[in-house]
Amino acid sequence: MPAVSLKRAGLVAVIVLALAAAAGAAVLRQSRDLDEKFRSVALNGPVHARVVLPPGYTTSRKRYPVVYFLHGLPANGASYQGNDWLIDALEGAGPAILVMPQGARANDTDPEYLNWGVGRNWEDYVAGELPRYVDSHFRTIRSRDGRAIIGLSAGGYGAMILGLHHLGRFAAIESWSGYFAPTDPSGSHVLRREATASAVNLLERVKAQERRLPTFLGLYVGNGDARFRDDNVLFDAQLNRARIPHVFAVYPGGHATSLWKAHGTTWLKLALHHLSPPR
Repeated sequence: MPAVSLKRAGLVAVIVLALAAAAGAAVLRQSRDLDEKFRSVALNGPVHARVVLPPGYTTSRKRYPVVYFLHGLPANGASYQGNDWLIDALEGAGPAILVMPQGARANDTDPEYLNWGVGRNWEDYVAGELPRYVDSHFRTIRSRDGRAIIGLSAGGYGAMILGLHHLGRFAAIESWSGYFAPTDPSGSHVLRREATASAVNLLERVKAQERRLPTFLGLYVGNGDARFRDDNVLFDAQLNRARIPHVFAVYPGGHATSLWKAHGTTWLKLALHHLSPPR
């Protein structure tokens, strides 16, 4: 009987230690997972961005590359708080700061990450104000070789179009199950916008600046994605015709989080490979 009691006591001690370690890890992660709020001139009001710092950030003096990750649309003002799985995916890819900006508001649920006029200039916020804020508040590599812009679904469109508009600001651009011209909330109808809102119309500019501003372009889609598979296949062909280096993949799966989770670390590694490492 005493031996059994000792075993039970040992088991209890192990469980308590495991729970304490898990709690400690949760506290450490929470201290690195920040909700930043600041006033945006472009959006004429307060905006948020979720900033997740890499392990060891607080004790390191290094500067880190930044991955700006755009969520899907339509969305509400709190959607930037989601996609928790990205934290683990990025930690598996390498040390970097993860920034997930607010991409919509209650009265503006599908702005497509574009500029629409006073108080609705989402591109100016995401591609301009946000990097300036992050660079001024965190230890970042403050140059294009320290920034990637990535997104999924409508965020994939946003990442591609903002990245191509601002080649001097981002060295890596990835679209995960995205599209390449602005659409309505259904994703089925292209919106009438200026020519430069369609990525294909920017390829000559990308090619012309290839030597001065080498940029990694990557895109993938699920083979069961009825809305956006064909658009991705077409854009891959357009990139090939323009002789622009890029990486393209079609995976088994649909337009779903399970697809993005399955390939998140791989594609984040690809992006980070084309950025400067922490220094």
